[in-house]
Amino acid sequence: MKTQLLTEKEMERAAAILRAGGLVGIPTETVYGLGANGFDAEAVSRIFLAKGRPQDNPLILHIPSATWLERCCRDIPESAWTLAGACWPGPLTMILPRAPQVPDVVTAGLDTVGVRCPGHALCRAVIEAAGVPVAAPSGNLSGRPSPTTAGHMREDMEGRIDAIVDGGPCAVGVESTIVDLTCTPPRLLRPGGITLERLRELLGQVEVDPAVVRLMDEGEHPRAPGMKYRHYAPRAPVTVVAGQPERSAAYIAGHARAEDGVICFAEFLPLFTERMGAGPVMDLGPAGDTAEQARRIFDALRAFDHTAVPAIWAQCPDACGIGLAVSNRLSKAAGFHIIQV
Repeated sequence: MKTQLLTEKEMERAAAILRAGGLVGIPTETVYGLGANGFDAEAVSRIFLAKGRPQDNPLILHIPSATWLERCCRDIPESAWTLAGACWPGPLTMILPRAPQVPDVVTAGLDTVGVRCPGHALCRAVIEAAGVPVAAPSGNLSGRPSPTTAGHMREDMEGRIDAIVDGGPCAVGVESTIVDLTCTPPRLLRPGGITLERLRELLGQVEVDPAVVRLMDEGEHPRAPGMKYRHYAPRAPVTVVAGQPERSAAYIAGHARAEDGVICFAEFLPLFTERMGAGPVMDLGPAGDTAEQARRIFDALRAFDHTAVPAIWAQCPDACGIGLAVSNRLSKAAGFHIIQV
């Protein structure tokens, strides 16, 4: 199979492929997604084959507007409409009771489904033209860093899927926030572009699921994507160093081998680039700019796969605002191998 790279002008072609049961890479404001007709169980099954994704890892349905919620969900609480009004289109996924027409393969057999309305206008236009909700996980091979450009996605998916729509680089850079609205109080399952602080402004009490800060146990069943498995990982092992930026930089400088790769805040680039025989160093952005760090984190992790580094060391931001999402992605990339200094 030859994977087509489509432009914005070829949106109708992408929609036709989706309607026919094919797989299409779609741009969103978070990361590129690997999309299929969310009501076609056979098409959705091909997502798992293309990615090598575990079958118990549920998918998210993408819709072009909140008016489509009732196509995918039932017993929709008032809190869902509150969040949709405040955060959609945008990087927020809501877990809600599934409608009968949503196939088991989308939900991994759960009675709930994740739904979001993406902030990328081209993505919404493709879904609207296809006329069906689009099931789409991140468009990478399972476990690898998520793609934030069409080129990244092509690295993993060339020959595996029908087409990729090039919508430019992603603006947010980490996957959507996931909040479970089927429990009381609501529960944050995955941090992302809509912060925990913002959710609490809108909903009041919101709990944080333990899987945000630790690996799930083998017997636990994930209620949302990315909760259970080692994820976002480059080929080389990652060690995350958390704590005050000067201390974490000093720790990495004192423990990393010359040939190791480093992901660091912009302020500390000279500390690592001027080492004798320094390995590759990736700039995560300024220590105080977590939004920029979110845009850069997957690019940095993915870049090391084009090198021969034996190990990667990464500085980690505080878990405030979108920094919680950056910290979560780094921790998962490292299999929660975190050193606190």
